[in-house]
Order: sequence, then structure tokens, then C-alpha cells
Amino acid sequence: MKRILISSGFSFLVLFANAQTGVKRAPDTLSDATLQACVQFALKHYPLVQQALLDEQITDRQIKSKLADWYPQVDLNANYQNNFQLPAVAFAGQTVRSGTYNTSTVGFALTQNLFTRDVLLAARTKGDVMNSVRQTTVSDKIDVTVNVSKAFYDVLLTEKQIDVLADDIVRLERNYKDAYNQYRGGLVDKTDYKRATISLNNSMAEKKTDEEALKAKYAALKQLMGYTAPDSLHLVYDSAQMESEVYIDTLTPMDYSKRIEYQQLMTQKRLQQADVKYQKWAYFPTVTAGAGYNLNYLNSRFGPLYKDNFPNSYAGLQVAFPIFQGTKRQQNIRIAELQLTRIDWDMINLQTAISTQYTEAMAIYKSNLNNYHVLRENLDLARDVFNTIELQYRSGVKAYLELITAETDLRTAQVNYSNALYLVLSSKLDVQKALGIITY
Repeated sequence: MKRILISSGFSFLVLFANAQTGVKRAPDTLSDATLQACVQFALKHYPLVQQALLDEQITDRQIKSKLADWYPQVDLNANYQNNFQLPAVAFAGQTVRSGTYNTSTVGFALTQNLFTRDVLLAARTKGDVMNSVRQTTVSDKIDVTVNVSKAFYDVLLTEKQIDVLADDIVRLERNYKDAYNQYRGGLVDKTDYKRATISLNNSMAEKKTDEEALKAKYAALKQLMGYTAPDSLHLVYDSAQMESEVYIDTLTPMDYSKRIEYQQLMTQKRLQQADVKYQKWAYFPTVTAGAGYNLNYLNSRFGPLYKDNFPNSYAGLQVAFPIFQGTKRQQNIRIAELQLTRIDWDMINLQTAISTQYTEAMAIYKSNLNNYHVLRENLDLARDVFNTIELQYRSGVKAYLELITAETDLRTAQVNYSNALYLVLSSKLDVQKALGIITY
């Protein structure tokens, strides 16, 4: 018996611990955070997406709750009543008391809706209602995909700028030592090494600024991903692949039906058309069938009250039809029709907005793509110029000022190229969003 008790207690503690672990599970982490992995993580953990998925489940339950009114409704009612004084009844000019001191009734009632416009509307619009809430989820996922991708590129841009500055600092430290040694040797005056000191200090200060900005951008990326783990993210990317992904077919035709906003408006229009029919159904009666069976117990004494039963049963049909409501039904129909017409104008306005958004996104993309090509060429030229002047400076042909200028131009070209790559990838996302072809 002791063994059984000890074993049972241990098992209970294990189950309790597992239950607590299930409730407070550790947050998920990413070992290698590629762009695709970050997007998928966000779609799984970002609170707004999870809330949208919960809204789908809630809406599904609400629809089922509405449709439950089509099923027969069975009710049970029971009561007991003790009369301290029997009710008086006037009969043949005399007043007599009738009834019993103790009464009890147990009744079963069954009702079945045959025609009611509320349940009919729920039955006919259940597909569009669920489609509407699912489209909201899709819209949220598209926004999350775009925002996480842009934040991912923004972090990479800052990291690239820090790498560029780190390389620049290495070169400036070497130049500073060379300039200082030449000054100590009497070959040059102190101007060169002081200029080297200024450039080195500026680069180190700029690198520190970018490092602090990188922390904030990582925090923004984690927030968009729903990343709550204390572990730091390690972004993984392929520079060559990113460069190959800057292109998009600029001749892709605009198709409004691919935009989730257009699909949502079409669903809203169908729901409004159903509402017009719903208002017209107000001219039809509500028909309900019903049946009941009651167990009646009557006795002057409480003890033998439930020995004798006097049952009764019934079945019937109920028709409810409002004959005159002023012009309420007519006004409601007109309101629903006007709202439907308003949605048509919303669709025209949306098409215009989508067309404008697409034109602007494509223009910005083409401009950034051209800028990307120019800056990539400038980077190659700046690197060649720097390598040449550095050799000439060490050979004593060029002055140190020209080396600093070439070094500054190279750093600027590297930063501008990285920024151009980020901008063209970001603008490509805007074009894809305008076309309605974002995948997640």
C-alpha cells in the first residue's frame, strides 16, 4: 500500500509539472534566421496574426450558433405552487373557492422554426462571412510579410555599414601609423598624421552610432516577428542571391482581383446583397411549429401530491405577420439598397487607388533599380581608384590628402551601394504588394 501511495503521489507530481510546463512553455527561438525563416516565425508568433486566426474560430462558432436555430428546440419547465387560500370563482350568483392547495407541473415543449428570416440569412451568408474573416487574416499576413522583410533588410543594411566602417577603420589605423612614423622620421610634417587621426576618430564615432542603431533595429524586427526569446537573432543571408532578387517583371499587367482589398470589397458586396434580400423578407410571416406535453399534479395535501397525474398535450402551428409598421420595412429596404450602391462607388475608388499605388510603386522601383546599377558601377570605380592611389602614395607619388579623399570616396560608395540594394529590394516588395502577388 505504501508503494502504491508513493507511486501515485510521484505520478501526480510528474503530471502536474508537465501541465505547468505546457502552460508556461519556453518561447521558440531561431538558430539561423534567414528571411524566409523570419517571415514564417512571424506568421506563427506575431500576436495580430494569432488574433486573426482566433477571430476565424470565433466567427465559425458564431455561425454554428446561429444555424442551431434550425434544429428543434426542446425545453423542460417544472414548477410547484402552494396556495394558502384557494382562488374564488363566481358561479350561478354565488362565490365558491375551487382548486387545490398544492399544484405541480412538469412540461416538455418542442418548437421548430419553419421560416424565419434571421436563420435564413445566416444559412445563406455563412460562406461569405467565413470568407470575409479569412480575407482579414490574409491581409494581416501580407502586412506582416512586407513589414518583416523590410525590417530584415534594414538590419542587414546597418550591419553592412558597420562592416564597411570596420574595414575603413583598419585602413585608417594603418595609414595613421604610416603617417606618424613618417612624421617621426622627418619625411613629412605633422599635418598628415593629424588628418589621419581626424578621419579615424570620425569613422570610429560613426561605427559606434551604427552599432547603437543596430540594437534598436533588431528590437523592431523582433517585435514584428513576435520574437520573445532572450536569445539574440543571427541573420543569415546570401549577398549574391539578394542581388539576383532585385529584378521583377515590369510588364506584369495590373489585375485588381488579385488584391486582397478588392476581394474583401467583393465579399462585402455579396453580404450587402444578402442584406437587401433580408430586408425584403420582412414582408413574409414567421412560421413556427410547436408541441408540448405537460404532467399536472393536483392535491390538497403535499404528501400524496405526485401520486395522481392529469396530463395534457398539444401540437400547433404559429404564424406571426406584422400587418402595418408605418413605412419601416420600406425604409429599411431602401437603406440596404443605398448601402449596396455605396459599395459600388467604393469599388471604383479602390480601383483608382490601386492603379495609383501601382504606378507610384513601379516608378520608385525603376528609379531605385537604375540607382542601384549606377552605384554598383561607382563602387567598382571607387575601389580601383583607391587601390591605385594607395600604391602611388606608398611609392611617394601621391600626397596623403589624395589617399584620404580616395578612401572617403570608397567608403561612401560602399555605403551608398548597400543602401541602394536595400531600397530596390524594399521597393520591389511595394510593387509585389500593389500587384497582389505577395507570397508568405
